[in-house]
Amino acid sequence: MSLPTPLVLLLALVAASCARGTAADHTTVVFASASLAAPFDELARAFERAQPGHEVRLNTAGTPQLVLQAREGARVDVFASADAQSLVSLLGPHDDEIDPIDFALNRMAIAVAAGNPRGIKGLSDLERDDLLVALCGPAVPAGRYARSLLEAAAVQVRSSSDEPSVRALVSKVALGELDAGLVYASDLVGTDAAVEAVTIPTPQNVVARYPVAILARGEREGRARAFVDFLLSEAGGAILTAHGFELP
Repeated sequence: MSLPTPLVLLLALVAASCARGTAADHTTVVFASASLAAPFDELARAFERAQPGHEVRLNTAGTPQLVLQAREGARVDVFASADAQSLVSLLGPHDDEIDPIDFALNRMAIAVAAGNPRGIKGLSDLERDDLLVALCGPAVPAGRYARSLLEAAAVQVRSSSDEPSVRALVSKVALGELDAGLVYASDLVGTDAAVEAVTIPTPQNVVARYPVAILARGEREGRARAFVDFLLSEAGGAILTAHGFELP
């Protein structure tokens, strides 16, 4: 017996919807701060190889942008932040069910053009009037860390721009639009040959702590937890350190 055409179409739509739902059930959506883009891309691929059939959908951007997306209702199962302050602002003071875990450490460095043509040797050089220097914006974790270490070192820098992410800042140095910028040390590991790092001594530096939180609930929580467990594993740690991060 043949079915009426409208019913056939309805059944096809239902089947397609179920198929999409099943696929989504095996997907973990991970939000990660811009400085984590390279290691998390490798982590996601390694996790998918270790967990066949499990897909990681990675969203990397400036931390304030990720927080805004999450607040506006974007699905996020795992949130890896460049600082605790941003994560706390997202979770709110009353969310006792979520327990962020520090998974990586980072430090700041001065990004300069390859060969350091402007002869920048340390933080004090960033006060020079002949240099174009920029920081990340004050709402960006890297911007807060940079301002903190500059204040502690009593160095006053006139930032020519407030960049939305470390990636944007490194890109401008690489293109010659800036002479220098304060970024994470990890941002200058394995990057374009057009950029290199001037190390900031430990007594002048700050330690950036990266927390991760599982936001998924219900069926998705177990898969999100599996990804975080992989992140915290020896294999995950090896990927992070290969990209210039330190482990807590």
